[in-house]
Amino acid sequence: MRAAALADGAIAGAVGSAALNVVSYLDMVVRARPASSTPEESARRLAQLAHVDLGPEDRAANRRSGLGPVLGYGMGVAAGVGYALLARGRRMPLALATGVLGGVVMTMSDGTTALLGVTDPRTWSRSDWLADLVPHLAYGVAAAATWNRLRPPVVGRGG
Repeated sequence: MRAAALADGAIAGAVGSAALNVVSYLDMVVRARPASSTPEESARRLAQLAHVDLGPEDRAANRRSGLGPVLGYGMGVAAGVGYALLARGRRMPLALATGVLGGVVMTMSDGTTALLGVTDPRTWSRSDWLADLVPHLAYGVAAAATWNRLRPPVVGRGG
């Protein structure tokens, strides 16, 4: 696999992460809901597991506030790179790529928060699942479209 394909996967993952965040922020606007504490709580739990001292509580809270979204972007970029490996550098149909990318990121995100004990998806309502699904689909569409745009088209053997 060429480095360009891995870089394109990272770019696609970053674009997907931006789309996920925009959709999440728009949901906050439309439903007048507060920001989720899940990213900060995940950062807190990960720091505890890694035995990383984030400093006094007032500074630690600020660090967690920044670290949570950075971890989300890292997960999105990593998923894009993983997708580049899976796709072996080739384009895929947009619907398939959307499902794969969105599904993988949703599974990674929800699985991580469940393993950390931050949330339990088994207790979520339908509206909770919908609020989780829509931003992850936005990630999938944006990442897949970016990936396909960055990758050269396959030229047929006949011409």
